Amino acid sequence: MYARSTTVHADPQRIDDGIAYIRDEVMPAVQSMPGCMGLSMLCDRSSGRCIVTTSWDSEESMSASRDAVMPMRDRAKDVMGGGFDVQEWEILVLHRAHQAPEGACCRLTWTHGDGARMDEMTETFRTGIIPRLDDIAGFCSVSMMGDRQSGMRVLTATYDDRAALEASADSVRGMREQFTQQLGLEVTDMAEMELAIHHLRVPEMA
Repeated sequence: MYARSTTVHADPQRIDDGIAYIRDEVMPAVQSMPGCMGLSMLCDRSSGRCIVTTSWDSEESMSASRDAVMPMRDRAKDVMGGGFDVQEWEILVLHRAHQAPEGACCRLTWTHGDGARMDEMTETFRTGIIPRLDDIAGFCSVSMMGDRQSGMRVLTATYDDRAALEASADSVRGMREQFTQQLGLEVTDMAEMELAIHHLRVPEMA
């Protein structure tokens, strides 16, 4: 399974317009493309950063969609303001405790490390971290995506609401420090975002 993330550096005042455009126009168009497994959209209303992610059943399907999505990406830039960055990923882990409700929020953690240790890191995460996340009140799901060439990874943990996200912070901090130190990972960025659209229909991969 693979995914493409488009990060839009939007005008915070235009985020609702962007959500409507992605939901009503982009999502139906993308989901009609061969191999598409769904779409999600995360938003930070204070900074304007939004991340639209599409999932694909193979690297070939994702590659074949590149030309078709370019006009939609340009239109999103017009609707939301600001520029965008694109990253393509291999989906390494997807685990759901339960479906995310309306009002769900996510914590994203980007790390950099040795791309040759991607499989080792994935197995350590599956066996050492996921069972502990399942014990956190309000935890919904977690995904981990990686780029073996660059060594970049992004982990997204979803919680029932903002209160559950905030309450998890201390527990998760300890897990993150242990995990990154054990595998020699550098945390390069973190964000907390609203899950505005959640139709990323990736099957369980944990």
